[in-house]
Amino acid sequence: MKRILIVEDESPMAEALSFSLEKEGYGVEIASDGRAGLEAFEERGADLVLLDLMLPGVDGLEVCRRIRSSSSVPIIMLTARDTDIDEVVGLEMGADDYVTKPFNTRKLMARIRAALRRSGTTPKVPAGRLEIDRLAMDRDRHEVFLDGNPVHLTPIEYRILETLMVAGGNAVSREKLLEAAWQGEFFGSYKTLDVHVRRLRRKIEEDPANPAYITTVRGVGYRLGA
Repeated sequence: MKRILIVEDESPMAEALSFSLEKEGYGVEIASDGRAGLEAFEERGADLVLLDLMLPGVDGLEVCRRIRSSSSVPIIMLTARDTDIDEVVGLEMGADDYVTKPFNTRKLMARIRAALRRSGTTPKVPAGRLEIDRLAMDRDRHEVFLDGNPVHLTPIEYRILETLMVAGGNAVSREKLLEAAWQGEFFGSYKTLDVHVRRLRRKIEEDPANPAYITTVRGVGYRLGA
């Protein structure tokens, strides 16, 4: 049984979500504030986290940052605010998806199922090792190294990098990157992809503002190398 952790201080909403999720066959735990959410995740883990942005004590962004520092578990942020800056900040902290209140429960369930499928799917691609300069990817072990040191990537970041490395320096369109990274179940916009690319650059680039590995191809997408 997949376990979902709901970190939400609005009790009626949390209970309604719990009821809907349990009907779908998920195990559910509710935490009413950020600190309790962190403790629940550290002690019992989860297969997916539904995380409110506005929480008492430790806010949702900080909870997301702390979870993401040690885990690639899917995180879907819930918020009553709907501005570009809120979405970008949430994604920058490591969230996989972003849903504004009020939301359609059926659509949220679809996003949860899609996120869980992506997190449990191993890409059906040829195994082996890919290398470019100081960057290496071991596709058998699903690991990435920079100068021989391991680089922690989320599943989405890994699939973006893998798609670019397989392309061998050729430009890859945003549409293809979205298809590969979200495995055909993407609900957002190009902006979401761009935020994930920025996060990936921070992990592998010496100077993320002047990237040597992942470069932008205007009007198309991205490619690996200048």
